[in-house]
Amino acid sequence: MNLDELLDYLALIEKDNRLNVWHFALLSAILYLGYRQGQKKAINVSRSKIMALAHIHTLPTYHKYFKELQIFGYIHYTPSYHPGYKSKVQLLI
Repeated sequence: MNLDELLDYLALIEKDNRLNVWHFALLSAILYLGYRQGQKKAINVSRSKIMALAHIHTLPTYHKYFKELQIFGYIHYTPSYHPGYKSKVQLLI
């Protein structure tokens, strides 16, 4: 993911009235990880890293808004149940 793609994605999500500050924080954290990894679609993530980057400190808040991003069609989450492998988030839009 390059800077132009990152800015295009942010411009797209700012128009969605369903999203609030928590959604933006989570998406920003995911996009930041994708930018650092050089990935456009499949981004390796961990819950603790996303929560730290998004400044979310409670699990219920994280799970609620992360789930809504899936329902709204922004991301597809593929969990990894193995401690040695990270989960993946795909950007759908």
